Amino acid sequence: MRNKTTYLFRPSIYYMDYIAPYDSPLGGMTMASDGTHLVGLWFDGQKYFASTLDDAHEVREDLPVFEQTRRWLDSYFSGKEPDFTPALLMRANDFRRSIWEILLTIPYGHTMTYGHIARILAQQRGLTSMSAQAIGGAVGHNPISLIVPCHRVVGANGSLTGYAGGLERKRWLLQKELAEIISNQNPRTATDPR
Repeated sequence: MRNKTTYLFRPSIYYMDYIAPYDSPLGGMTMASDGTHLVGLWFDGQKYFASTLDDAHEVREDLPVFEQTRRWLDSYFSGKEPDFTPALLMRANDFRRSIWEILLTIPYGHTMTYGHIARILAQQRGLTSMSAQAIGGAVGHNPISLIVPCHRVVGANGSLTGYAGGLERKRWLLQKELAEIISNQNPRTATDPR
């Protein structure tokens, strides 16, 4: 069962950031923190890499939040759904934060379309509709890959579109999650339609 976690959201203001590397099966990643919270997690060189990272930052690998993030990533990449979430801090405007909060509700091994996110956000804001393209822009700028699961967002027909880390990584991540769900099912349930 997933622990209840408080997610902090606030606009970007000046403070020192710290970074540390992580070696994943999909290539190097960079973690970023304000010293207490995870503020970024990117595949090295991905689109919008370090977009929310302050210019003033230094390498510091010993932060507790980096240790928590490493444990989360180790669990995730070993094929298990992590049962905890490191402390997160989102640096963005209200619109993007609202979308990233919706991303946090997408269960492991499942997907949601940009249109579905648009409908949820429109309903939350009392609007009749919301642009799926605007949603796509916010999803693409998500600074905390994997933990805020933007890789679980797909096109209207289920197509794999719009992942800043690259479509091959997105495909790999979704296949890995689905394989874990299938392997945890009762063998009779998985093979016997009764």
